[in-house]
Amino acid sequence: MSVKVKICGITNLADAQVAIEAGADMLGFVVCEASPRFVTVEKITDIARQLPPHIVKAGVFVNPTEELVTQAIAGCGLNLLQFHGDETPDYCLQFGVMSMKAFRIRDVESLKALLNYQTDAWLLDAFAPGERGGTGAKFNWDLAIEAKKFGRPIFLAGGLTPENVAAAVRQVQPFGVDVSSGVESAPGKKDAGKIRSFIQAVRSVS
Repeated sequence: MSVKVKICGITNLADAQVAIEAGADMLGFVVCEASPRFVTVEKITDIARQLPPHIVKAGVFVNPTEELVTQAIAGCGLNLLQFHGDETPDYCLQFGVMSMKAFRIRDVESLKALLNYQTDAWLLDAFAPGERGGTGAKFNWDLAIEAKKFGRPIFLAGGLTPENVAAAVRQVQPFGVDVSSGVESAPGKKDAGKIRSFIQAVRSVS
């Protein structure tokens, strides 16, 4: 099965369309005001209305209120909820939509937290002090291989670029890869050429 490609941090329709045309499977929308890639529920709703139905739309949250998540699901037609904060296992599972918990991986001890979360998938990102994601830093991919042994789909994130993603896919063989800053010209603005190169690199090995 080919590796799923998720382009995260989409802030406008043009970038969404480029990603879809290049072959992305999933788009991520950051519903967190502290992020330079923040988009409002209203903006996501407008973008989502113009996307083809087969594209998975993920809402990316950091310690959100239940009301915000519910509003985003209803308005944006989200297929996947991605949690990057201190959300509890029960919190992640309560909304009746596929969920994915993100973990910032520093060492093998970091993997123990995964087992507490029975979400549909786990996203493994690099640890960076004070940051929740989108840092462009990578972590030891051998730890992702260890995480796969726990039996849940793994999305590999953190420092992926068009130049290194093929090697990452070959080494880890994840269920999916997630990229944001690695295909940007500036925070929140995607680079069409980088998106195409990134997806082509993934498809060349999966």
